[in-house]
Amino acid sequence: MGSIKKAFDLTGKTALVTGGSRGLGLQIAEALGEQGAKIVLSSRKAGDLEDAQGHLAKLGIKADWIAADNSKDEDIKRLADGAIAKLGKVDILVNNAGATWGALTEDHPIEAWDKLMNLNIRALFVLSQQIGKKSMIPNKYGRIINLASVAGLFGSSGEMQTIAYNTSKGAVVNFTRALAGSWGRHGITSNALAPGFFPSKMTKGVIASVGVDKLTEGVPLRRLGDDDDLKGAALLFASDAGKHITGQILAVDGGLTAVLSSS
Repeated sequence: MGSIKKAFDLTGKTALVTGGSRGLGLQIAEALGEQGAKIVLSSRKAGDLEDAQGHLAKLGIKADWIAADNSKDEDIKRLADGAIAKLGKVDILVNNAGATWGALTEDHPIEAWDKLMNLNIRALFVLSQQIGKKSMIPNKYGRIINLASVAGLFGSSGEMQTIAYNTSKGAVVNFTRALAGSWGRHGITSNALAPGFFPSKMTKGVIASVGVDKLTEGVPLRRLGDDDDLKGAALLFASDAGKHITGQILAVDGGLTAVLSSS
């Protein structure tokens, strides 16, 4: 049996992390960089990316960045080409960039629906396609990690009505499975993380209005995710430790979906 420590080692690997300037994307970038991967971060704002680069540098992780708006096809293509130019190849693609919107279903703006579908699922396809055909397929190697959500595994009601977000993340779930089936023959794995509630800029409003106690009352571990809770799962999917895992959705949610699925 090979060394398990070596199986998790990413020395010599390269990674592009979208939505990487903060929150879950930056957390994943920390994990990949700590294990030796060369990193390119992407998000819309150069200032945020410079801050993230400085944060990683303090941890001893060297990272480059490209500012891009993943709601625009031309930016996605520029991002793919730029990342490949900076890294030489992209071994690991973390599709994390996304948005949310809360509204009663009957009042949900159509333009907000379109925005979420465009950024949360269409952009994942376009960027994965670009990186796949320009780097991963020619190199016969790739690890694609999509950020889904527990919201993509069930509906929403009451104070948290997010029909477009839930629908888009449900699409990420099946996109992940379909991509695994399409590209497995090229040595590319496709898996998704489905986080529960983690404190972030995106969830700040919900946490403030609903409250931590209410958000965690149905969670077996009675806690929100923290700044480290995605790292191990992301590293499994990104490394050779997970080389025989593809098309899988891993909920990192304190046990919430286990309880919901059994009720």
